[in-house]
Amino acid sequence: MVGVPIPLKSIAVALTDSKEQQDTLIPDGAPPEPNAHGPFAAMRRVLPSGEVLRFLMVGGFNTAFSLGLYSGCVILFGRMSPHMAKPIIADIASIVSQPICITVAFLCYKHFVFRTKGNYLKEWLRCFAVYSVSIVAGLAILPAATKFFLIFKSLPPNAPPILAGLVNSVIIACYSYFGHKKFSFKR
Repeated sequence: MVGVPIPLKSIAVALTDSKEQQDTLIPDGAPPEPNAHGPFAAMRRVLPSGEVLRFLMVGGFNTAFSLGLYSGCVILFGRMSPHMAKPIIADIASIVSQPICITVAFLCYKHFVFRTKGNYLKEWLRCFAVYSVSIVAGLAILPAATKFFLIFKSLPPNAPPILAGLVNSVIIACYSYFGHKKFSFKR
């Protein structure tokens, strides 16, 4: 091997590849953005480069936001219609809160996770398409889970539909990553 010339280009590629792997927690092809600009640039400079890790971080925020808004709707509708059945309140709260939550999730995924440029309307509609499957599933899961949690008589009155919302969120989180990666924000 002594005396065999090694092309400088090969060394440069090897060094570049190892540096890129060090900059990302999970090598996903998304470069770090130390010079990010535009909407939410400061947050994009702070968030890790690994797409899956960013998805989990943003997903935690989206879950908290969605459950908070959904729970607020459950409490509000429960007080406005105290004699309405809890499973119906769960569905109404879901229908009212979902468009807001999906829009917030879309903006977070677009700017922080998948980091796509332009195509707002197209990606937003695709995001709604991915979530429409979970909305329909949620309309079945929420009443069923609410009825299950109603078995536990020691729970506060609004707890069963809120706990059902938590169960629904866990199921949606597992499904949504792949739907968004392969469809909503396909590169």
